[in-house]
Amino acid sequence: MNKMLVAVFEDETTAYEGLSALKELHSNSDITLYATAVINKDEKGKLELKTAADHGPLGTTTGLLAGSLIGLVGGPLGLAVGAAAGALAGVIFDIDSQEANTQFVDEVSKALANGQTAIVAEIDETWSVPVDTRLRETNAIVFRRLKSEVVEDQIARESKAIAKEYEHLKEELKEAGEEKKAEIKSAIAELERKAKAVNDHIRSKLNEIDKEFEEKSAAMQSQIQLARDSRKAKREKRLSEIKTEYNARVEKLKEASKLIAEAFNANEISRPPKSSGSPRYQTDILDIHHQVVRTKSN
Repeated sequence: MNKMLVAVFEDETTAYEGLSALKELHSNSDITLYATAVINKDEKGKLELKTAADHGPLGTTTGLLAGSLIGLVGGPLGLAVGAAAGALAGVIFDIDSQEANTQFVDEVSKALANGQTAIVAEIDETWSVPVDTRLRETNAIVFRRLKSEVVEDQIARESKAIAKEYEHLKEELKEAGEEKKAEIKSAIAELERKAKAVNDHIRSKLNEIDKEFEEKSAAMQSQIQLARDSRKAKREKRLSEIKTEYNARVEKLKEASKLIAEAFNANEISRPPKSSGSPRYQTDILDIHHQVVRTKSN
């Protein structure tokens, strides 16, 4: 299962020994290690990012979680280290909007004492024994949380609410007197702008999911090529599960786009073939009435 893992160590040297152990477990196909970051808390309590998270989709959540830990001391929860907040909007929602994940960051922050170092990692593991066994050798304190993918659910709820409200406003417009029509039309125009923003978010999220899936698939494929038969079968099974999860997330977003498109009499976001150097999902905006997103071929 896809998890965020934080391991707290007595000192920086031991932390890097733990990081080497995680990399070795990855090499042996016991886990898949997607991204890592290292945080140190000095004797005065100041937190420092010693090793930044990997670049790309698989480093985004890891970097944000590392930034969140630092943010508890030096700024607001959800602080992204070395990255623009706009590029991390979806991930900030994933972590910052859920009580469980906020508690997770708080628990880790309390466990990280002065002079200690923590590893933040995104991993995929089928059971916890390999990681726990290796990190126990370094006396690490290990925290785990399932990596949450709730953004798609939130987008689906927003899309449903927008579609329902738009239908309601159209009915009101039919029955309204002249003095009320301008007010209703203004509300419709505002709702159309909101629908466009949601569809832009869907497009961005679809691209993000695509890139994340490609990187995770590549990481697992490289393990499969080197793994022994028993571990190879387990990795192949897990890769199949990741593909199923990916398809479910994409379908949920496509359904959200469809809800808005049907309400506004427009076209939902489609999935044209990906071409080199261009995004998979693009949108055009129509004029005010019945406007939402139309698909533009790449």
